Amino acid sequence: MSNQHFLLEIGMEEMPARFVTDAMQQLQQKVGRWLTENRLAYESIDAFSTPRRLAVRVNNLAGMQEDVVEEAKGPARQIALDEEGNWTKAAAGFARGQGAELDDLYFQDVKGSEYVFVRKEEKGKPAAELLKGIDEVITGLTFPKNMRWSTYDLRFVRPIHWLTAVLGSDVIPFTITDVDSGRLSHGHRVLGGPVDIPDAGSYEQALLEQYVMAEPKRRRETIRQQLQDMADKENWNILITEDLLEEVNNLVEYPTALYGRFEERFLELPEEVLITSMREHQRYFPVEDKNGHLIPYFVTVRNGNADYLENVQKGNEKVIRARLSDAVFFYEEDQKLTPDGATAKLDSIVFHENLGTIGDKVRRVQDLASSYGSLFQLNENMAADTQRAAAISKFDLVTLMVDEFTELQGLMGEKYALLAGENPEAAQAVREHYKPKHASDDVPASRPGAVLGLAEKMDTIAACFGIGLIPTGSQDPHGLRRQAAGAARILMEHEVAVPLETFVHQAVHEAGETGLLQQDAGAVEEEILSFFRLRLKTLLDEQGIRHDIADAVLEHPGRQVREVTGKAAFLQSISDDASFKDTVEALSRVTNIARKAEDNLVDVQENLLEGDEEVQLYHAAGKLEEELTDALDKADIQTAYNQLEALKPLIDSYFDHVMVMADDEAVKNNRLAMMKQLSSEISRFADFRQIVFS
Repeated sequence: MSNQHFLLEIGMEEMPARFVTDAMQQLQQKVGRWLTENRLAYESIDAFSTPRRLAVRVNNLAGMQEDVVEEAKGPARQIALDEEGNWTKAAAGFARGQGAELDDLYFQDVKGSEYVFVRKEEKGKPAAELLKGIDEVITGLTFPKNMRWSTYDLRFVRPIHWLTAVLGSDVIPFTITDVDSGRLSHGHRVLGGPVDIPDAGSYEQALLEQYVMAEPKRRRETIRQQLQDMADKENWNILITEDLLEEVNNLVEYPTALYGRFEERFLELPEEVLITSMREHQRYFPVEDKNGHLIPYFVTVRNGNADYLENVQKGNEKVIRARLSDAVFFYEEDQKLTPDGATAKLDSIVFHENLGTIGDKVRRVQDLASSYGSLFQLNENMAADTQRAAAISKFDLVTLMVDEFTELQGLMGEKYALLAGENPEAAQAVREHYKPKHASDDVPASRPGAVLGLAEKMDTIAACFGIGLIPTGSQDPHGLRRQAAGAARILMEHEVAVPLETFVHQAVHEAGETGLLQQDAGAVEEEILSFFRLRLKTLLDEQGIRHDIADAVLEHPGRQVREVTGKAAFLQSISDDASFKDTVEALSRVTNIARKAEDNLVDVQENLLEGDEEVQLYHAAGKLEEELTDALDKADIQTAYNQLEALKPLIDSYFDHVMVMADDEAVKNNRLAMMKQLSSEISRFADFRQIVFS
């Protein structure tokens, strides 16, 4: 049977825009896996999606399933044959189980012994017959949110209204809920009508004739080109973000761009308010002039053709006018509040039932920011700005503007603080302390913003861990992974020369002082450091660091973050050097034998040292302790590693001439104590045993 195209389309009620692309890709992947599992060869799979449909076309699908020839192994010869050479019951049972006759059995040598075998051949089935089971792929799709309808048990993103399944020009029959598959699809909800798909290859054109652009890439580029043509014609700069373009693309089936206007008086609002209202609430693209100034226009994309665009324009202008009128009211009313007056209202807003109010959190963060400011070595003015910013850091949460536009928290805090006469540096810290909000966001640029941001994040982590709210699996309702990653990035990018464990200790102490710990403080600190270890490992992975090197430097995650990341980058940079492997092996040898030392072996007695090799290594180890501390405190990774590398010849000579496990118990324990001390110094840099060489 010849190869043919196969089309599968799921038609339904409109999906949320944020679900569409992932669902399309999932369908494409699952169909590919299903075909592979069913031994159906194909050339490629095209994926399609609109708000009302998910579809794939399998190009050049084989007409027949591939044949399979397998050999099945049975019992050994002595079990398969009796003394007279006749087949035994074991052989007969094996043949019966394989659907074969005794005459089909034969022997084959396996590692010097003969076993009975049978060749099994499974003829491939027609693709048209197998595809009747493709419905299991559809019902196996998963979505962030599902729904049920009528009395059906199926949970799906939206109710299914039609199923299109065509192999070449023939329908593949199957049923899901009460919907039978066929060749009928549907065009645009308003402009189009039913679409008879004559064959799988005609899919895109047949839908386009009914005002549906099924290819998301083509639809997106059409929108982009329409926006560019409009910008060129009007001499504008239309502010296009890829995430908004993707969302708009998944809201329409036949895009037509148009623009509208709003009153210039609204430009008195902060630009961020205007842009947020347009993008987040209306899915509009803001417009600038060629000098980069926002102008009173917006661009939107209609789901339809160019007919009656003036009516659509007026409708959108009416909506944005109402939105911005509300924003003006919020902006004027909010300025009647003082930062301190607004902050006082935070005592009536619960942060968490076991963690008190937001006002309680602000006071904890104030105390923590004061301690952290000393660790950051802030000058007097910076410390004062940090304290003031901490005191009013959450005041904008009670404003009307942030209540309506939650995305503007922090930013409106800065705007209102400046209008109230606060120091610009303190106002900036109010805005920055939420940063970074996500992996690609910047950390706070100012030192007060960095201190306040770190204090806010560490307080959340310590308080949640203190009452047992620890992320498990994919569940992280309080965003603690994001908070920890943000805290680590602040310490790294501001090159803070203080161990992470110091910041953790102070945060847990503050939580304990306010009665938020439900277990021992030391145990909470250990849990938080382990939690940070995983976040730091993710951070290193994002920087392209090998997993084994990351594990090596994260032996002690409580060290300075800049030190940990610096060591990882340095070790990766020299990992291909010829001498690196030899150095790692020497240092690992010390660490391995040190594991045999008992915990009570601490001091090395110099009078028990024997031979020049042992004495030289002893003095080098003593010198290393001071020099390594100085280098690591300064995050001078090159110098610290050079100090360890310099030990290699001494370690090699030591093991060539000294037997650590000596017969004399006192000498043996003394040597183990020296190995233990030296290993402790080596591990301050990394656990070199974790590093893998191919």
